[in-house]
Amino acid sequence: MVRNVVISGGGTGIGLAAAHAFAADGDRVLLLGRRREVLEKAAVPGALTYAGDLSEPEVVRGVARFVAEEFGTVDVLVHGAGGTGALEPGSASSDPLDRVAHDWTVNFRINTLSAALLTEALRTRLAEPGGRVLFVSSIAAYRGSGSGAYGGAKAALHPYAHDLARDLGHRGITVNVVAPGYIEDTEFFGPQIDPARRERLINDTSTGRAGTPGDVAATLHWLASPAAGHVTSQVIQVNGGAERGR
Repeated sequence: MVRNVVISGGGTGIGLAAAHAFAADGDRVLLLGRRREVLEKAAVPGALTYAGDLSEPEVVRGVARFVAEEFGTVDVLVHGAGGTGALEPGSASSDPLDRVAHDWTVNFRINTLSAALLTEALRTRLAEPGGRVLFVSSIAAYRGSGSGAYGGAKAALHPYAHDLARDLGHRGITVNVVAPGYIEDTEFFGPQIDPARRERLINDTSTGRAGTPGDVAATLHWLASPAAGHVTSQVIQVNGGAERGR
């Protein structure tokens, strides 16, 4: 059966790897992201694209209309968009509190609000039974992220997913979170990561290697499969043992 799959942050990294995994099954894929040129260069076979800032309600309304016209029903919704705000304009203020407010607001907007808006806009279109909602969180939700803003924004996805799982369970829809650790070949860490930091992150693992976008995509792909039909309200860590499950 061909499924309709919507992936935010689908132009790079984990989102792109997930898009290729679903497209390889023959599923219809819609890639969402802020940068049109990145989505167009993604080269996912047969994929549709829609560019816009998913933290803006009007943009998300546009996505919902597009999905209604092109797909009708959404079988799998993957929230891969996010980041630390490195692509956002920095604070124009030199005041420390202004900078803190800016950092936390940006991280909440791009990691939490964008996922909530898109989910709520498409929740009535989720296939029932069999619909899947998948959030990409981070190891930072467990161990922090330096400033706290990114880790806090990702951690906020966990209770939201648990609430959704209860709300949508009677419709045969599952909701889960995947929390990756250090994943190479992503914009998040970048190609110029400090070698000492890279070594430290790998040494944190039990597997002795960095994760790949494909590692996370495979987990998302399985959670979207019929085999995972009774798995819901879970946070699955994909970090090579750098952070133990709890």
